[in-house]
Amino acid sequence: MTNPNSGLRISNNIHVKRAERKLTQQALADALNVTRATIHAIEKGNYNPSLVLAFKLSRFFDTDIHSIFFVENENEK
Repeated sequence: MTNPNSGLRISNNIHVKRAERKLTQQALADALNVTRATIHAIEKGNYNPSLVLAFKLSRFFDTDIHSIFFVENENEK
């Protein structure tokens, strides 16, 4: 059986959204009630947030989840 997640990487542009609002990682973390380390790990692609946190991010930035998170095919890199 083939692994449906094989070759997929979830990326995000949270750092861009933060920069547009001139927010630090700490300010965003405080607004979402998470740690700065969580924001850092998500931005670096080392941690995929829960759906709840993904929706909180989309609400915070007043946009849809697909504007923040997207799937990249690792085979295309």
